[in-house]
Amino acid sequence: MFAKLHYTAKKNPFSLVSLLAFGTIAFGATASQKSLAHPASASTVTIAPDVGGQPVTAYLPDTVSYNPAIPTPESILGANIGEWHVRHDQVVNYMKLLAEKSDRITIEETGRTHENRPLLLLTITAPSNRNNIEAMRQQHIDAMESGKKVGSDAPLIFYMGYSIHGNEPSGTNASLALAYYLAAAEGKEIDALLNNNIVLFDPSFNPDGLSRFAQWANMHKGKQLVSDSRHREHDEGWPSGRTNHYWFDLNRDWLLLAHPESQARIKQFHKWRPHILTDFHEMGTDSTYFFQPGVRSRKNPLTPDENVTLTEALAQYHAAAFDEQGELYFTQEAFDDFYAGKGSTYPDLHGSVGILFEQASSRGHIQNSINGKLAFKDTIANQITTSLSTFRGALANKAAILDYQSGFVKSTQSLAEKDEQVGFVVSASNDTARFNAFVALLEQHHINYEVLTKDVEVSKVRYGAGSAIYIPSNQPQYRLVKSIFSTQTSFENNTFYDVSTWNLALAFNLDYAPLDRGDARSLKLSDSTALAQPALNDIHPDAYAYAFSWHQYYAPAMLQTLLEAGVKVRSSEEAFSAIKYDGNSIELQPGSIVVPKGLGQPENLAAILRDAQQQLQVPVFSLRSGLTPTGHDLGSRSMAPVTLPQVLIVGGEGTSEYEAGEIWHYFDTKVGLAASIVEQQHLTSALNDPSVTYTHLLFPSGGYRFTESERTQIEQWVKAGGVIVGQKSALLYFAQHKWLDVEIVSRESIDNAFDESELSYKDGASLYARKLVAGAVFEANIDNTHPLFYGYDDDTLPMFKTNNMIVEASSSPFITPARYTDEPLMAGFSDKRMVALMAESTAVTTQKMGRGVVIGFTDNTQFRGYWYGTNKMLANAIYQSHFIR
Repeated sequence: MFAKLHYTAKKNPFSLVSLLAFGTIAFGATASQKSLAHPASASTVTIAPDVGGQPVTAYLPDTVSYNPAIPTPESILGANIGEWHVRHDQVVNYMKLLAEKSDRITIEETGRTHENRPLLLLTITAPSNRNNIEAMRQQHIDAMESGKKVGSDAPLIFYMGYSIHGNEPSGTNASLALAYYLAAAEGKEIDALLNNNIVLFDPSFNPDGLSRFAQWANMHKGKQLVSDSRHREHDEGWPSGRTNHYWFDLNRDWLLLAHPESQARIKQFHKWRPHILTDFHEMGTDSTYFFQPGVRSRKNPLTPDENVTLTEALAQYHAAAFDEQGELYFTQEAFDDFYAGKGSTYPDLHGSVGILFEQASSRGHIQNSINGKLAFKDTIANQITTSLSTFRGALANKAAILDYQSGFVKSTQSLAEKDEQVGFVVSASNDTARFNAFVALLEQHHINYEVLTKDVEVSKVRYGAGSAIYIPSNQPQYRLVKSIFSTQTSFENNTFYDVSTWNLALAFNLDYAPLDRGDARSLKLSDSTALAQPALNDIHPDAYAYAFSWHQYYAPAMLQTLLEAGVKVRSSEEAFSAIKYDGNSIELQPGSIVVPKGLGQPENLAAILRDAQQQLQVPVFSLRSGLTPTGHDLGSRSMAPVTLPQVLIVGGEGTSEYEAGEIWHYFDTKVGLAASIVEQQHLTSALNDPSVTYTHLLFPSGGYRFTESERTQIEQWVKAGGVIVGQKSALLYFAQHKWLDVEIVSRESIDNAFDESELSYKDGASLYARKLVAGAVFEANIDNTHPLFYGYDDDTLPMFKTNNMIVEASSSPFITPARYTDEPLMAGFSDKRMVALMAESTAVTTQKMGRGVVIGFTDNTQFRGYWYGTNKMLANAIYQSHFIR
């Protein structure tokens, strides 16, 4: 054995030591050996980790000194910035500690996310300004409202915001270093920034998404950082951290305000009306760094050209900083400033300068790219660089920026005075809930309106006193008002990074009309207190039955509330009239809900109805008799039972997290229905679970891959009475397997509609853009006698289209209850060839399968949580689908 050890040692001296140690353990030591041995010292081998981060001072300029009394991020985190992805709770703790330690910082909680995380805003300025901040703010707002020129001593207001996409985390991680810099830096550089200016600091626009992604990246980090792009750390699971709790893109919500994060942020924006607002993002790993200006021809036409000029001036400072560091960057391509609901565009319509920054993303801690290994710490460093260059550039151009805001106010006033459209009148129609949601949105955006106190008719539409409003164009929010009512369909540049229209009146499906001066002069107006609210009724305990109209936006929520309370209900297949408790008659349309007392209802039925009416503002009528003056009586077989639905949303890899989230959000926040979200790989297992009886399966856009056996199980479930609903690209699977008897127009057919004979190679990108439908409003003819359109009065409906899929189905009214009109484009860009292809194509289709039914929506009925006008279609697919034959 020792001979073998000797031979091994010659090859590897470390092996001999190891084996001798093994021998001592194995055979034991003699007494003399024990007496001669030194005391043993235990030692273990530790592989050195590749930590990846660096101390805060390595990120920051050395042209200033730092107050040692201010704690560094690493002293609180226990790790360097960039070593780990910071969680939101760590950000909160550090920001609160800085506010406690620094006399420059005031911190406030502006709201809470869906997951109850605090939204923070730090107000940072010189200590000498602390007691004067409110006066400085008010003077700034007064100047904004008056358009008065301010002196050079007026403060610049910065709004520094980071990481609205949670899986673009370099911004929020950079915010730790920047907050430290603003709290601890000492010297002329920081004095120039803080002595006469105010920095509003928002370290995390999307706390829920950031926390979800931080967990993903950190849980896959090893001691040795893996740069392989296929490594699971860089291949984020479904749903991604880009989105918020309900899987919405918050950078599309600045205008729509569907979420508390956006609502809190917009409230602060209007409180301060900053001069500069920054919006830090990430993009593909193989990119470099982008900063605005973007493509000038793709800016919103309501944004002044001077805004781009100022952005260009600031860009010189970003470029200089990166030139000094030798960093690659680009400008004036790819990104635009068109959609008013983005963080870099919304400020532009308010006289601020919104600036988009896009950093190539490492996603995890390090990743291979065409430019070499991209480390997380380097992405953080670049966001810090442009944050600091924003300060330098703004201070150098302070006079021009201050003048720009006053000039913006005056140019806005001039545009409003010249505009032949002096305002817009908007009607509540017969659904105050949709109208109230619209008005609440106006108020959050500080858009002025007045209430009509006398009926008026415009273009054969009646706008009733107390139930219609007038929104004047001549107001400080002129540009935003024009934007949200725009029906523009042709543009200088037809390439859009996002949607090409966001007409809010169309989204809420409200009657509206532009007015000229002659029309407006005839209006009788009052303030918002004159706005009528729904009349809630007494619930008479001894009534024969109760009923409510399906026209109300929250009628589905009312129905769901009653079903969960054990109330037995009926829905009406046809219109009818009924005698109310006071002896007067009420007309009720198809889909209306009836609650007959004679069905063995809960003892506290009247209280249930009273509470639900009060909570949801859906008027309930107490009925005297089951005998109706017109239409079927209340005991008719056309009054069909409605049972409590059990809804399953198909999600997981391959499905659109946005659309799954929008459906979830609608059920969860607008209906009160607890839908199950099941990944498609587990769908058939869920259907086979005897403990749950699903009634409806919802398929958002996605690529669906079921085995033949799984598909057969789904089909059997439908034939047994189930309902499946698919939208957008899900219909490709439905068509392929004959769940719907439809034809999807091929890509080749679309290509053939465009003449390429006069084009050159460089025209490829613009041709591709012309074939897209990036986001436009199309009008559909609807059959409001069909169960999917119960609750609609008109025979047309604006639908939002975000893809170029064209569906052809039978012209039978029993199969196709909605088709696009012959000239369907209402607002936004769509090439005339695409419009021609889509004209009279299928918007909604249905098909029986055994005792069940399959429903197909060509478009997204829940788009971004604000397209209220088509929400009822999905509710009908759940609660009225039993009428589809």
